[in-house]
Amino acid sequence: MKANIGKPAPDFTAQATSGNQVDFSALKGQNIVLYFYPKDNTPGCTSEGQSFKALHEQFEAANTRVFGISRDTLESHELFKNQYQLPFDLIADTEGQLCELFDVLRARRAEQETPLIERSTFLIDREGVLQHEWRRVHIKHHVEDVLQAAQALSDMIEPVIRPDTEED
Repeated sequence: MKANIGKPAPDFTAQATSGNQVDFSALKGQNIVLYFYPKDNTPGCTSEGQSFKALHEQFEAANTRVFGISRDTLESHELFKNQYQLPFDLIADTEGQLCELFDVLRARRAEQETPLIERSTFLIDREGVLQHEWRRVHIKHHVEDVLQAAQALSDMIEPVIRPDTEED
């Protein structure tokens, strides 16, 4: 099952930094940002990671967890995360299974054998439904746009309404 806006996001389990295993079904109850990026320690990917880091507390305040995803190894992710002190986990999709589910692999040239990740971000609501996607991302102001969308989802949480109690 591929990811489609307005539909439940594909279920997955993946290995992430800090020895964590990310089980998508266990994340329900909070919004999820999955941002796919081409490669650790490249200028654009570093800038994007630092932008998510700079707004991390605001994402948390909007009940939103952030995960970065690339095809790099866990070892590469650990070094990247530690070097830039990223406060969120990075998922190692070395086989490209998540990339396939979210349709983010693109060949840059016809003769290219291994497709690369097209920088893309997905916002999934607390019920597990894909609400927004950004493809062919340009980093400038992108993370702010994602945060605004996450905050809008967070604002949609309905308050608990208690039934009126009847007095005798």
